[in-house]
Amino acid sequence: MSDELNLSNLKPAQARKDRKRVGRGLGSGKGRYSGRGIKGQKSRSGSKKMPAGFEGGQMPIDMRVGKLRGNTSADAMPIGPFRTYNQPVNVADLEQRFEAGAEVTLEALKAAGLVRKLSVDVKVLGEGELTKKLSVTAHSFSKSAVEKIEAAGGTVVRLREPVERKRKRHKKASVPVVEEPEVAAEPEAEVEGEPEEAEAETPESGS
Repeated sequence: MSDELNLSNLKPAQARKDRKRVGRGLGSGKGRYSGRGIKGQKSRSGSKKMPAGFEGGQMPIDMRVGKLRGNTSADAMPIGPFRTYNQPVNVADLEQRFEAGAEVTLEALKAAGLVRKLSVDVKVLGEGELTKKLSVTAHSFSKSAVEKIEAAGGTVVRLREPVERKRKRHKKASVPVVEEPEVAAEPEAEVEGEPEEAEAETPESGS
């Protein structure tokens, strides 16, 4: 059969591509300098191992431009090396998983499948409605979650004190002061019936 596999019809799945053999004489087309030219950085060994963003030795663009907030700044939380992470739990989840009057602790949340690790902080968020009286213990709470839990008659126990964020002070824009034009004072009108002031008497000469 012609379809039998034997050494005469054995072929690779993909056609073989001959490798480029350099430095094998001028007649090969890749001899003498092996297609790299005579001098320069690209003719040296290891020239293709330059780091990303390398610009031939001049100051690269990531060092020339101004630095903005990013993942290397402590002010850029919660991203970068200073990333903080909380396991979110909504009050709607507490409504479904717990009975009225239950104490919701971290262990209870893990047993209910709402959190995975006890080593990571838990934050209760206010998405959904809550009609049951619950005593909830977590590391932090959103403002709406506290309002809904307390409105249902429950209590909130924080494992971490809330951090007060400092507000940045912005300089007030200077408002130009507009001077009002001076108004000439009107002369006072003489009142009728008042005696005119007597002129000062001058001392008599020769006395």
